[in-house]
Amino acid sequence: MSVLARSDLEASPLADLHVIASELGLDSFRRMRKAERVGRTVVLRLRFEDFSRATRSQTLHRATANTQTILDTARALLAVAAPLIERRGITLVGIAVGNLDDVRLLQLPLPFDRRSSDSLDAALDAIWLRFGSTAITRAVLLERSRGITVPLLPD
Repeated sequence: MSVLARSDLEASPLADLHVIASELGLDSFRRMRKAERVGRTVVLRLRFEDFSRATRSQTLHRATANTQTILDTARALLAVAAPLIERRGITLVGIAVGNLDDVRLLQLPLPFDRRSSDSLDAALDAIWLRFGSTAITRAVLLERSRGITVPLLPD
């Protein structure tokens, strides 16, 4: 499931890319959970000032629609690409989740991870469904504009 890409990054310092990555994924990850889909591969797409492109990806051990897991993976991919970004400048960043599957077909893992934020995702989805997408947000996105929004077709 593709996620929006931001192309207004010409003046953004590298540190802002982590915040932008968080902003990009929230709606798509929520739509994945609503459609009962999970993915195993997180893809980072970059376009540089010379219009060349690069793609970085990482396949997870198990499929997920967990926001924190996907964002942590995207941030790790950004960290690996940081020297390339600093050297060539960046004009676009995008995140996608691939290797999609139906959530009902998953083998459930034993709950050894005490930091699991699946319940947080479920609570946020319920609030957004009832009160709209501007009712609540992650703290990292406070005081930031929503940027360019793209109309989406119904799932």
